[in-house]
This record gives sequence, structure tokens and C-alpha cells, in this order.
Amino acid sequence: MASEESFSRPLSALDAVRSRRSVRAFTAEPVPRAVVEQILEAASRAPSGSNIQPWKVHAVAGAAREALSAELRATHFDPTDDQAGAEYTYYPTQWFEPYLARRRKIGWDLYGLLGIAKGDREAMAHQHARNYDFFGAPVGLFFTMDRRMEQGSWLDVGMFMENVMVAARGFGLDTCPQAAFITYHRIVRRHLAIPDTDILLSGMALGHADPEAPENRLETERAPVADFTRFHGF
Repeated sequence: MASEESFSRPLSALDAVRSRRSVRAFTAEPVPRAVVEQILEAASRAPSGSNIQPWKVHAVAGAAREALSAELRATHFDPTDDQAGAEYTYYPTQWFEPYLARRRKIGWDLYGLLGIAKGDREAMAHQHARNYDFFGAPVGLFFTMDRRMEQGSWLDVGMFMENVMVAARGFGLDTCPQAAFITYHRIVRRHLAIPDTDILLSGMALGHADPEAPENRLETERAPVADFTRFHGF
């Protein structure tokens, strides 16, 4: 098993942010619990309104991860199963530009790398199912909070999750935030004993990126600062 020391790779804050990406293929190399704890400890420095720290984390690995993934995959491919149903709507109900074009581009760029042809719904379904195996990552993280919290706390948890992803880069690790799990929140809730008083916000894969996987060659574009910023008084 890899030692904790082998994960420590000093990166500047800017390098960690700039190198963060959503990895969709991981190696089986384990991540020690001590490293996961250090990542979460660093992430807990995220800001939150009045320092209420609304985030909660369920970390899963080993046999617990395998059991969860097995049921999720089986359910995903079972058209008669009635356990699907997200607790909240992640995307807009009516798409509009420029967001629709961006969503379509990343989808076809990814499928192109994987050799999935347009209209091949079976291949797309199998690729989507890889979410439920955490894309092969040895560690899965689930982020929840008390459902009585309001919109401000959703922002707080988002900042905490970004800290997790950036802190992971400091250990030479990669991540993939995964909204796919919210569709089967009932299954996740049952496996991880998440109380009904908490809402499942997202999952996340954590591990070592597979350098040979074609999907990890995906380069996502970012709009230039001038497109999304208006400077006042400069």
C-alpha cells in the first residue's frame, strides 16, 4: 500500500486550482484514510455564513464502496426499478444559450474520445453507469447537509467541495464531482445510513487519474475573463 508521504506533492495554490479537472478514469491505487482526513481538514477552512459549517461528508471505500456501486449499477440498468428520483433539480428545465452549446460540446468531445457515436444510446448508458463505480476511483465522497438549511448554505457547501478538489491536487490526486448520485439518493442513503433529515447534494470520486485512459485527454474550454466580468471603478 502506498505510504502517506508518497502522496505529498507541493503545489502552489494557483497550480492546484488550474490543474483541477473532472477525471473520468482512475487507477485502483488506494488512498490512505489519513490522506482523506487531511484533505477534508484543509477543506474545512472554507468560509460559511456565521461559521455555521453546514457540510457533512460520508467517505466510502473497500467493501462498502463495492456494495454500493453494485446496487447502483444494477438499478441503473433495470427499467422496472422505481428507486430513481432526484431530490432537487440540478439543471434548468429549459436550456438556453450560451449554456446549451457548452453542455453539448463537452458531451460530444467526451464521446468522441471514447469512440461513442451520436445516437448510440446503449454506449452512452454504459458510460453514464461508470459514475456509479466512481469511474474506478478507490474512494467515494458524499456531501450532505441538513435539509432545513437555506440557499446560502448551498453556497457554503459548494465552496467546501471546491476546497476538497483543490486540496486533493496538493496530494497529487484527482477528483470528479458527480451529481449523478442524486438520482438514486434513496440507495445511497440506505447504504450509508444518511438520515432523512439530510439532503444528498453530490457525490465525488477521489483517487489517482489513469494516464492511459482516453477520456482523461478531455480538455474543457473556459470563457475568457472579459466574457463574464464587468469591472467598475478600475
